[in-house]
Amino acid sequence: MDVVADGDRMTVTMWGELDLGSRRLLPELYDMLALSGGGIDLRLDAVGFCDCSGLNALLDLHARAVDQGKSVIVRSCGVAVERVLDLTGTRETLTDSGRPDDDAPPALSGTAPSATTPSGTAPSGTAPPEEDGKDLRAEVAQLRRAMQTRPTIDLARGILMASFGLTPEAAWSVLVRTSQNTNTKLHDLARDLVGTVRGTTLPEQVQRQLGAAIAGTDRRDEVGAYPTGGPAEQRD
Repeated sequence: MDVVADGDRMTVTMWGELDLGSRRLLPELYDMLALSGGGIDLRLDAVGFCDCSGLNALLDLHARAVDQGKSVIVRSCGVAVERVLDLTGTRETLTDSGRPDDDAPPALSGTAPSATTPSGTAPSGTAPPEEDGKDLRAEVAQLRRAMQTRPTIDLARGILMASFGLTPEAAWSVLVRTSQNTNTKLHDLARDLVGTVRGTTLPEQVQRQLGAAIAGTDRRDEVGAYPTGGPAEQRD
């Protein structure tokens, strides 16, 4: 990221990929948001990849801004980000400034080129429209599933945070590690964990792996830190 103060707003230019790892940027972005008077303007032209995890990070930042009476606006972006915004219907949420700005550049740049030539034929080297349509439908379905399961996953993270004093990053790593070690889909694990609030019981194997993941998470460090040892009371 590169940050430049612009009046009462912060202009943040990002490059690379917006995926699960982009959540590590949120604490710094939250600080920038708090220091700004009006919010953050995002320049995402150099972002070459964006998935639903990266989009969720942007939506979390947007929600934090709304709570503070500020705004987070995507001022420009490349094809990768624009496609995700369009497929998930979040373009208006993240690009509507709510204020007139005639001198500002268009909210989005880098629109994908047309798939046909002026004569109506597919240009050389491009996929047929039918194949491209299938890919788009599959991507839309995947993104919709991700958006539908996110609330349950966030609730499960909250339960772990409240029950064991974990940071959001540590709670996420516990869920991921348990999911991998039990060969359970992440959203299924989150659903079962949320169900324990209503009195259901986790399978014994899941309980063991969940306990091991919690005990092996250093609560003072960022996601991904799993020390081999720890104090006896932490292991308990």
